[in-house]
Amino acid sequence: MLRIGLTGGIGSGKSTVARLLAERGALVVDADRIAREVLEPGTPGLAAVADEFGDGVLAPDGSLDRGALAAVVFSDETARRRLDALVHPLVRKRSAELVAAAPADAVVVNDVPLLVETGQAGSYDLVLVVDTDVETRVARLIERGLAEADARARIATQATDEQRRAVADVVIDNSGSLEQLTEQVDRFWAERIAPARD
Repeated sequence: MLRIGLTGGIGSGKSTVARLLAERGALVVDADRIAREVLEPGTPGLAAVADEFGDGVLAPDGSLDRGALAAVVFSDETARRRLDALVHPLVRKRSAELVAAAPADAVVVNDVPLLVETGQAGSYDLVLVVDTDVETRVARLIERGLAEADARARIATQATDEQRRAVADVVIDNSGSLEQLTEQVDRFWAERIAPARD
């Protein structure tokens, strides 16, 4: 099994790179998707978050009100750390279950937005960083519906580009076109994945 840690700042294009790797045969374990799964209604994770932050982070139907929770944690470092302490262990446990169920010869891509921040770089055979300049990322987040101030606040809570590059085995630049990104993913697969599998 070849384990790849995929990371990059919010809005960098990690999801696109993950999709391109999946198209080439990788099993993608998406930490953001798992984080949503472990906070679904009826889960111990959601109950713990509601206990910690109050019913104000719940929607009327009992699901997580992500906007309300974001308003709390992205403006308060201590609150964000409390949330991370609740959610990260649940995400790691579920990720480990998915990896354990993969075939022995699988190429497993762990899409982990906070790989650097949580000190997980050493857990992978390769760390792949998607690098995109901050202004491009802000513009992408605004296109997704975030206010510019919120986009910049979220970027500010994450590792810097320099910190991510410092742990990278490979850096993919996603400041160009999808075609250019695809060429880089193809090169990464040919130069780093195919030889490792052989």
